[in-house]
Amino acid sequence: MPLDPEAVLPDTLLEEIRSRAVGYDERNEFPHEDFDALVAVDYLKAFVPQAEGGLGAGLADVVRLQRRLAAAAPATALAVNMHLVWTGVAKVFADRGDASLDFVLREAAAGEVFAFGISEAGNDFVLFDANTVAEPTHDGGYLLTGTKIFTSLAPVWTRLGTFGKDASGDEPCLVYGFVDRDAPGWRHVEDWDTLGMRASQSYSTVLEGAVLRPERVIRRIPVGPSPDLLIFAIFACFETLLAAVYTGIAERGLELAVAAAHRRKSARNGGRPYAQDPDIRWQVAEMGLAVDAILPQLGTVAADVDALVDRGPRWFPALSGLKHRATETARAVLDGAMRVGGGAAYFRGSELERLYRDAAAGVYHPSDPESAHASVAAALLGPLED
Repeated sequence: MPLDPEAVLPDTLLEEIRSRAVGYDERNEFPHEDFDALVAVDYLKAFVPQAEGGLGAGLADVVRLQRRLAAAAPATALAVNMHLVWTGVAKVFADRGDASLDFVLREAAAGEVFAFGISEAGNDFVLFDANTVAEPTHDGGYLLTGTKIFTSLAPVWTRLGTFGKDASGDEPCLVYGFVDRDAPGWRHVEDWDTLGMRASQSYSTVLEGAVLRPERVIRRIPVGPSPDLLIFAIFACFETLLAAVYTGIAERGLELAVAAAHRRKSARNGGRPYAQDPDIRWQVAEMGLAVDAILPQLGTVAADVDALVDRGPRWFPALSGLKHRATETARAVLDGAMRVGGGAAYFRGSELERLYRDAAAGVYHPSDPESAHASVAAALLGPLED
């Protein structure tokens, strides 16, 4: 049976989390109290089977949970998202009969926290190539040297899922694995001072010969697009869970716009609420239509991943398109909500102002708008000719 999001994240917990969001944003500080509260309700064990102490959730369940959490505190949801991506990847593997990442679920059950150290400045190949160098060691492990950006959960992760390129042989390959926090050869740069999503504390991570032990190597994949299950699983979980976070932002923005329309009064209309103004009603309706359009797409994609639906090569345009639509919807809805909210929404500390800034981060996550359009165009029109 599907999980009940309200049972996992009750209103009382979400109101506490929401009440802290403004302070974490202002102080540019990791939401330690939120994180501890989520750990206490086994939220980070969402994908862990119930028999191992987890919630036994599927991707569709976690999508609903993340929408709900993001509506309260987007940066907290985005930070936790990166742990959920790796545990979701392990769930995708397990559902398809591949036990090679079962250790991720076991370690998550034991309290380990996984971070996502994939993105690199200037590397728009994302998963298909790496600037980070993976130097083989005599024991079958690697030393990783390079810089990863946007490493969310930086203050609390214990396992960093990352990758680099091993060019030592005839055929370069991409090496994926997990670096333990107590391993030597890495450091954080506390450079996260951003417009929005401030509490995620997504530091840059400098790998200076970081030790990737042989037993922590999970894949060696040729450079370039690959049919390997790991690539699909990362795309499926990363794009879908990101879409969930930004959809939650859009839903909260719409809720605040509706409240503002009822609360604000129009002197020109005899003191009647703006909810009775035809122009405001049109704007709110546009926001509602936008949110209604993304919800079925998000739900269907997540359910299809859970059901092992084989979309073949159509999966990648579907996933990148979902992420693009969700982030653009959030930006459009928050833009409209700011208009409906009036001048008060423009002041620092208002929830709409913070959501507006948080929504702006959506354009910087892979797949970016250019990549999403290129993927869909290739699916519809065929590849570009040389």
